[in-house]
Amino acid sequence: MDERAPIPDLADAPVLVEPDDRVERGSVHTGTGAYRRIAAALFLAGFATFSLLYCVQPLLPEFARDFGVGAAESSLALSFTTGALAIAIVAAAALSERIGRRGLMAGSMMGAAAITILAGLTQGWPAFLALRAAEGVVLGGVPAVAMAYLAEEIDPAGLGRAMGVYVAGTAFGGMIGRVGTGILVEALSWRAAIVVVGLFGLASAAAFFLLLPPSRHFRPRHGLGIGHHLAAWRGHLADGRLLALFAIAFLAMGAFVAVYNYAGFRLTAPPYGLDQTGLGLVFLVYTAGVVGSSLVGGLADRRGRYRALALCIAIAIIGIATTLLTPLPLVIAGMAMMTFGFFGAHAVASGWVGRLARGSKGHASSLYLLGYYLGSSVLGSAGGWFWQAAGWPGVVAFTIGLFALALLAARRVDRAAG
Repeated sequence: MDERAPIPDLADAPVLVEPDDRVERGSVHTGTGAYRRIAAALFLAGFATFSLLYCVQPLLPEFARDFGVGAAESSLALSFTTGALAIAIVAAAALSERIGRRGLMAGSMMGAAAITILAGLTQGWPAFLALRAAEGVVLGGVPAVAMAYLAEEIDPAGLGRAMGVYVAGTAFGGMIGRVGTGILVEALSWRAAIVVVGLFGLASAAAFFLLLPPSRHFRPRHGLGIGHHLAAWRGHLADGRLLALFAIAFLAMGAFVAVYNYAGFRLTAPPYGLDQTGLGLVFLVYTAGVVGSSLVGGLADRRGRYRALALCIAIAIIGIATTLLTPLPLVIAGMAMMTFGFFGAHAVASGWVGRLARGSKGHASSLYLLGYYLGSSVLGSAGGWFWQAAGWPGVVAFTIGLFALALLAARRVDRAAG
């Protein structure tokens, strides 16, 4: 199906029709110096976001031991952050309409990195969770604004590739955050590992600000009341295609995080008995996500978004099923397949939102990422119930079901676009 079919008239919702959002003259094209700077800067933004968010994931068994909490409760170290981030994204998207994209993203990255350092130094489980939640609030200025920036500044023909580079940065950041903390915790401590990740976040924020060109198509809009923002969000939610894409974000991200949350508990127990270094090295499979998002973003531009999205979801499902096998190499191979498929699907779906949204792209991006991080927070923790009730087969059944629902939602987008 052709996802570029004419978009229905939105004359009944004039606040969503913003000429600045549709400007293509003067857009940045692939192969130019500006494109390379934008790609590098957004790669760093994705890297910082995911390394700061997910550096705690391989440490969940450590938290369970040190703080005397259960497996599901230890996952709150991640769920509190992603849940707060999901809510903050919505507010950040509205704020960015006033103060701009570049400064908000850089400030959010620096603030979140500083809070990460404080979290590594704090004592007590409640205080640690409070700082992780605060980190999610501050970090909300990055993801939705990054997607809106790309949709506004990049020529549509290269948007999928640019979004793929950004998502590759998130995959790389997730890998480094997990692998780095897994290794550092053996040499130092989990607290020192978190502090080091925060320092890398500060450096990434500085480089991001220096690299990213100022917006050319964004125009600050002052005096916008809550009614404007509510109308913009209602307009996007009324579009069945966008609503299905938001559902894909919720379902796929929830499945992805659930697998990684409880894989650590499985792999540190018999018959594997991995230590923190070994567990951290397992997260090198994130390189599959870097490759997947980079390749699939360009494939979607050439062959169609639905085909690319459906292929990625199918790969993710096969990968999760493969982890049911006992040999460790096959378990790791299955996780690599799932990671490739997830990040490829995310690159396609997030780019599709920017392509389909008619005006107020920042608001559309914020809704997509609201679903994305709510999936991480709610479904990622819910996987703990399946782990405690049925072990790893329960987690596998739960996450395959989520990806299957995401595939149905992708088909709905394709039918509506045709």
